[in-house]
Amino acid sequence: MDLAVVLVLCLSCLLLLSLWKQSSGKGKLPLGPTPLPILGNILQLDVNNIGKSLSNLSNTYGPVFTVYFGLRPTVVLHGYEAVKEALIDQGEEFSGRGNLPMSQRVNKGYGIIFSNGKRWKEVRRFSLMTLRNFGMGKRSIEDRVQEEARCLVEELRKTNGSPCDPTFILGCAPCNVICSIIFQNRFDYTDQNFLNLLDKFNENLQVASSPWMQEKHNQEMEFTFENLIASVSDLFGAGTETTSTTLRYGLLMLLKHPEVTAKVQEEIDHVIGRHRSPCMQDRSHMPYMDAVVHEIQRYIDLVPTNLPHAVTRDIKFRNYLIPKGMTVITSLSSVLHDEKEFPNPKVFDPAHFLDESGNFKKSDYFMAFSAGKRSCVGEGLARMELVLFLTSILQKFTLKSVVDPKDLDTTPVSSGFGHVPPPYQLCFTPL
Repeated sequence: MDLAVVLVLCLSCLLLLSLWKQSSGKGKLPLGPTPLPILGNILQLDVNNIGKSLSNLSNTYGPVFTVYFGLRPTVVLHGYEAVKEALIDQGEEFSGRGNLPMSQRVNKGYGIIFSNGKRWKEVRRFSLMTLRNFGMGKRSIEDRVQEEARCLVEELRKTNGSPCDPTFILGCAPCNVICSIIFQNRFDYTDQNFLNLLDKFNENLQVASSPWMQEKHNQEMEFTFENLIASVSDLFGAGTETTSTTLRYGLLMLLKHPEVTAKVQEEIDHVIGRHRSPCMQDRSHMPYMDAVVHEIQRYIDLVPTNLPHAVTRDIKFRNYLIPKGMTVITSLSSVLHDEKEFPNPKVFDPAHFLDESGNFKKSDYFMAFSAGKRSCVGEGLARMELVLFLTSILQKFTLKSVVDPKDLDTTPVSSGFGHVPPPYQLCFTPL
């Protein structure tokens, strides 16, 4: 028999097998685009913008559908109702962490972000308790963020109003806050140990096992050396990169919309003035600033498809049966850019979070930190940093673009796992 014929028959068998697995077995999975043998639906997805591809597929298959990444099926939830139903209404059942091969190679199932089951519950509980003991949610943490905000302002002042790329400086500030919590000490931005630490976060951290800890063989004990190292790494990685990227993207949006910046600075002058350090108590008196921070996070849509979830047991979801362990993608983009909740969602407009009287308006659709049991552990700290850092910068500096604001491109240069802003320069001119 001709080799080509054999190959076609084998591929056909694989296709039939994958379709049979999709429609039988323990789960009755949602419908989706027909997968190719071995490749699955990968050719129907734009790997540079998975979020947009999934949004397009939802137009055909509805808010709940299945896509195949290779031979592995993944259930996709699109839109506020479906995402809320899973992450909040059935939070326990959807609290597993889905398959992410890179994380398995780097974290090996340890830490807070990529662990599962008993290990995840114990490490998350321990981490939250420890962070509270270190001052999370207390005035002492706010003092540290305020101190770092003052150091950030002084570092920006050293640019003397010359054009600069703010990436490095904006990365230092949130990383130093985590350092002050975990090490009880902040570092100078030129400290070599601190610079080495920042460099490590730009690489895939390799967690080495420790030969002198025996407890790694005890399956009942989750506080192994590897687990603690991975948890600290998670806190640094998530607490540094996401906040610094949001700050960097936020300044770009403020450059693009000088009318918004002017209105924020007017509010800051009125509520705080030019000399007192901003504090979180000021936020309740600055509804426009609060709205701007929320709109930055909504608009940039930092992690469009969220980290993958997994169901912890066989469950019935709407009219489908989803088997235990099935990876689930929850589209945060579809929630943050919902047209019913946010008119003109593709337009940057702080009014999305303001009522008719100009007061700040909360929204259940604001899921920038995800939702449910797997929501961001450091959400409170991140919110504090974004408010205090941005307020401190706008209190002390005028932001000046090196090009006409109309010519600034705010399209992310990467839209895979996360939205990364394009590189840009600006001038921090002291007020």
